[in-house]
Amino acid sequence: MMNNPQYPEMPVPAIVAPASGHASAIKIALGIAAALIAVLLGLIVLLLIGFETGPVALLIGMVFATIPVPIYVTLVLWIDRYESEPLWLLATAFCWGALVAVFIAFIFNTAGFVAVAVMTNSQSAGQTASAVIFAPIVEESAKASILFVLFFWKSDEFDGVIDGIVYAALVALGFAMTENIQYYGKAALHGGGVGLTLTFIVRGALAPFSHPLFTSMTGIGLGLSRQSTNQAIKFITPVLGLMMAMAMHSIWNGSAVMGGGLGFLLTYLIIMVPAFLILLVIIIFSLRREGRIVREFLYPDFQGGLLNQQEYEQLCSVTKRTGASFSALSQGGMARWRACKQFNQMGSELAFHRSRVARGIYKSEQEARGREAAYQQRLQEILNRLRGG
Repeated sequence: MMNNPQYPEMPVPAIVAPASGHASAIKIALGIAAALIAVLLGLIVLLLIGFETGPVALLIGMVFATIPVPIYVTLVLWIDRYESEPLWLLATAFCWGALVAVFIAFIFNTAGFVAVAVMTNSQSAGQTASAVIFAPIVEESAKASILFVLFFWKSDEFDGVIDGIVYAALVALGFAMTENIQYYGKAALHGGGVGLTLTFIVRGALAPFSHPLFTSMTGIGLGLSRQSTNQAIKFITPVLGLMMAMAMHSIWNGSAVMGGGLGFLLTYLIIMVPAFLILLVIIIFSLRREGRIVREFLYPDFQGGLLNQQEYEQLCSVTKRTGASFSALSQGGMARWRACKQFNQMGSELAFHRSRVARGIYKSEQEARGREAAYQQRLQEILNRLRGG
């Protein structure tokens, strides 16, 4: 593990050999194939919903399910204030939830319902088991699978609790969007405008955070695992997070299935609202932690003269970053605003890279040093543009 975050003996970026054209072509082909499979699975789900609701109700459900999604996605992305994740990874998480996880849940939830209904000769028992047992286990496992993939595959883009919450919330929002198509379609088919309105109020306004709240437990567990150097914590917290997601999901579904409207309302007020408020507190403390990481690991650049006092303080504060971006937009237009955003992002990339090095995330010291030098050079280039403007 390297303890010097500046690596002064590496003043220029390391030259990394690019991947061969053959390897790149294989990656692109695999990526396209995976995307097509995901789309196909999503279309199958929509087709099955359409058989159940009819084409008109399906279209109504799609409209009502997608209308609030941009608002919720924007709120989730706003949380990621210090080091924004790549858009393609965020899109991957959302699409996994909307296309793949929904398909997996549909297959296994249906199988569980049929099995219990046949064994007990009761559709009611099958529905209860599906809602309280199978759905929490299957749905949270299906959503969590992409989080574990990102955790192990893109360790440089999964730094802690905030990243875990953001990825988890996007997976869950994608899942909830497709799931809501079915609920809204059924409401439009059987309840007309009144039923659709009531369903939209409950699922789209009162409880849009339910799926993101459940899956965020897994994301928090993975984030704590990433932040810790204790091997027991690294193993235990993801498991506990997933189990908590399943438990909360089961309680939520059970309150509606077995408790009726009153049970649902009490669960909402006594358990879900406080849990959501606790999640907000966790987000606030996690953002403070990320601010401390930026302050600690960029201090050598302030001491060394790469950053002046104002630039250093800007990078260490969410409010000062926001103020600097607004000033850049009002005084220099879109070009200066983009440069300011790039400066904020690159400063965070450098700080979090050093934090990962300190925690021993990188196996190759040469790779870590190369990235360090490349980040510093890129940060210097952006600073030259900002200072020259």
